[in-house]
Amino acid sequence: MAIQPIRLFGDPVLTTSASPVETFDKELRNLVSDLIETMHDAPGAGLAAPQIGVSLRVFVWDIEDSDGHLINPSLDLSEDLQDGDEGCLSFPGLLYETERAFKAVARGFNMHGEPVTIEGTELLARVLQHESDHLDGIVFIDRLSKSERKHAMKDIRNSDWFGTLHEAGSQPVIKISPHGTRGLGL
Repeated sequence: MAIQPIRLFGDPVLTTSASPVETFDKELRNLVSDLIETMHDAPGAGLAAPQIGVSLRVFVWDIEDSDGHLINPSLDLSEDLQDGDEGCLSFPGLLYETERAFKAVARGFNMHGEPVTIEGTELLARVLQHESDHLDGIVFIDRLSKSERKHAMKDIRNSDWFGTLHEAGSQPVIKISPHGTRGLGL
């Protein structure tokens, strides 16, 4: 298995809905392994397949006392909310306070096709929501208020990594979240 390059904001794969996994085979297990190795190398708390250019509904996480992977996830979110700093490996060096549900229950499958349910609060809930968003083509700045998103876009344009993408002809695409944003989206 191998460490893969992480796609940065501006890459179209990050704003495209990923396809469901239909085949649970060695190739899928290799993808999960690559995601784990890449996440640990970065280092990060989670990583979704689109972030390494693979448009499949797969993500991994490793935080505190919880690590794992989930394939074809669906989420049930609490009404209780939490605020907290959130970053993303596709937005190197940038953190923004982002509102998320306090609790998340994620259902999906492991790499062998067996059903899995993951329940988390606080940081684990945040990671489950953040990585699930990636599978829907949603990036965390989509969840910011209009003024905060404007500030984030300024920071992105001023970042070293964005200048490289911009010169190569990539333009960032901001997509409206299909999920309830509790009044924070456009």
